[in-house]
Amino acid sequence: MSGLLGKKIGMTSIFDENGKNVPCTVIEAGPCTVTQVRTKDADGYEAIQLAFEDKKEKHTTKAMQGHFAKAKTSPKRHVAEFTRFAEKKQFGDIITVDVFIEGEYVDVVGTSKGKGFQGVVKRYNFRGVNDATHGQHNRMRAPGSIGASSYPSRVFKGMRMAGRMGGNRVKMINLQVMKIIPEKNVIVVKGAVPGPNNSLVIVERWS
Repeated sequence: MSGLLGKKIGMTSIFDENGKNVPCTVIEAGPCTVTQVRTKDADGYEAIQLAFEDKKEKHTTKAMQGHFAKAKTSPKRHVAEFTRFAEKKQFGDIITVDVFIEGEYVDVVGTSKGKGFQGVVKRYNFRGVNDATHGQHNRMRAPGSIGASSYPSRVFKGMRMAGRMGGNRVKMINLQVMKIIPEKNVIVVKGAVPGPNNSLVIVERWS
């Protein structure tokens, strides 16, 4: 799995060759710097660590400052490991959107928008009590029974209840790369990508 770290810019739509209007997400992917090279001998597996987006030195720990200095680069905000790059990479190499090909399919990982504490209707699509006429007056969006009393006399694990919603790691698979703009380090992928604008995304390619 090779790929790049990037930032979600926002959504747009473009027309394909058949004149169909396709919803797309614009991602600023890279440039990423190689900050570590994992080898079979030293680490037991082969991978490279990529870093993305500059960060002020005063906001970087001493350990990370040393880590980035070794790669002869400025401190970065995000790091992630990738495998399966076609050619060998060295410390300090810059990787750009040129690794992608127009028309290929990629996976995009992001953190979904946090929704706060939500009830079961929004969180799990419960219907609530739809029939408001027959005597009930206070159970419209309530979860209903959460388990029997005498036996098992407990709430089963995994019971769907109200709670914190969103803010999860979500992977969208098989999104087509519609367009690449190398001079702006931008790729345009078909469909939606999780997370708010300007949030970190990881674009993975499997070929």
